[in-house]
Amino acid sequence: MARSLNQVTLMGNLTRDPELRQTPTGQNVTSFSLALNRSYKDSSGEWQEATDYIDIVSWGPLAERVAQYLSKGRRCLVQGRLQSRSWEQDGNKRSKVEVLANDVTFLDSRGDDSGSSDGGASSAPAAAGASKPAPSKAAKQKDDVVIEDIGDQPINLDDIPF
Repeated sequence: MARSLNQVTLMGNLTRDPELRQTPTGQNVTSFSLALNRSYKDSSGEWQEATDYIDIVSWGPLAERVAQYLSKGRRCLVQGRLQSRSWEQDGNKRSKVEVLANDVTFLDSRGDDSGSSDGGASSAPAAAGASKPAPSKAAKQKDDVVIEDIGDQPINLDDIPF
């Protein structure tokens, strides 16, 4: 039997603050929705704008980080898979397709105020579990790679080679 591929990568803005809940067993789950903007030419050749809204679900430690660092209007990149579920509500069968997130990358910088009411104070560290750099300027060597601590100096994006 041939294997299938179920992989989704989306980049957009949160339409609402993430909603963190716990299952009866204590597992964290966060729900949020992304707005994905796109442009296309209609039948008359005119450019049109459209927005798609996609529901996202994250579990465990990822759910906690999403709820802590993301808020309405913030940009993020979600990688995961499509998942469909169905249930019965008030005697009617309901179904929904959503993205089950494996990874969420926070795209707004700390000082970027693109929709958050706190002026950027809720942006995430560069990597999950990352801590504030040590104040020393010493270079560290790990596995033949030199890692230089630049402290609190801003990074010039023009210096990045890619």
